[in-house]
Amino acid sequence: MRATGFMLRLRSLTCSLSAAVFLALILVSVGGASPSPMELLTSGHVDELVRDLQQQIVRSPHDSAADNMLCRAYFMMEEWDRGIAACESAVNLDPQNSSYYLWLGRVYGEKADRSGFLSAPGLAKKSRAAFERAVELDPKNVEARVDLGEFYAEAPGIIGGGKDKSYRQAEELMPLNPAMAHWVLARIAEKEKDPAKAEREYRAEIAASNSGVRGWVDLANFFMYARRYQEMEESLQHAENAPIDHPESLMHAGNLLLRAQRDYPLGVRLVRRYLANRLCEEGPAFKAHTILGELLEKTGDQQGAAQEFRAALALFHDYPRAKDDLKRIGRS
Repeated sequence: MRATGFMLRLRSLTCSLSAAVFLALILVSVGGASPSPMELLTSGHVDELVRDLQQQIVRSPHDSAADNMLCRAYFMMEEWDRGIAACESAVNLDPQNSSYYLWLGRVYGEKADRSGFLSAPGLAKKSRAAFERAVELDPKNVEARVDLGEFYAEAPGIIGGGKDKSYRQAEELMPLNPAMAHWVLARIAEKEKDPAKAEREYRAEIAASNSGVRGWVDLANFFMYARRYQEMEESLQHAENAPIDHPESLMHAGNLLLRAQRDYPLGVRLVRRYLANRLCEEGPAFKAHTILGELLEKTGDQQGAAQEFRAALALFHDYPRAKDDLKRIGRS
């Protein structure tokens, strides 16, 4: 959940039908209309999506929407170089689209986070420039302002970071999305090493979201890094029954418990709640199935774990984490 170095968290608000409903859609579409690219994207069917988009781009090489969608698919798959190429193509084809610059900034940021000290600063500057352009093109683009605010809070001044800049983004966000404004303020407080203020801002995020799932998971994430594990679990217990404002946060909650090695059954329930509701681009189904499988494995349910790993690989056949998990438990 937490951004580290130059890594910028994806915050897509696009959600789809539940996994079960989407499967039914695919079954009834045999011989009829196929699922749309957006349905494939939000449900995490990246194998099928990438194939279809590559064919679409061959047929229509000036289709900026297909390039952007392909970039987002590669983002899911953590194939940063391919994602950069696709996103740059989308921006070149439609340089007035705020959303395209947002995704370009995100993929530059992820690539920067995984690059050496010589190339990372240049990529990070490109990420910042793309986010700034996204906000310039659409000042009401909440996701772009959140990502830009996070960049300013996290990055050193030499590449364009700065807490004053981050505070300005939080101010601009407050009338647009108060919960996310408080989230940015919490991140600034953490960078300022003021945990008491950070906790207040995370709790303000919860209040502004009417006690939604995401706020509780963000607070739990804060507690985990502070090694306040009991409070982390209590926050996630609230998330189990909270209104689902950001469905993908349920997946992240399960992963938090996995990383903290705490209350695996609660983690199982949280991820299953996600898979039973709306799937989101930020929470690809193949990742959710893999996390669920790892949680089940920790509870001793090897058969259930193997089923989840296979479900992940059915969506993304080359997903390294699921492949390694399935091999580890000897059920390949």
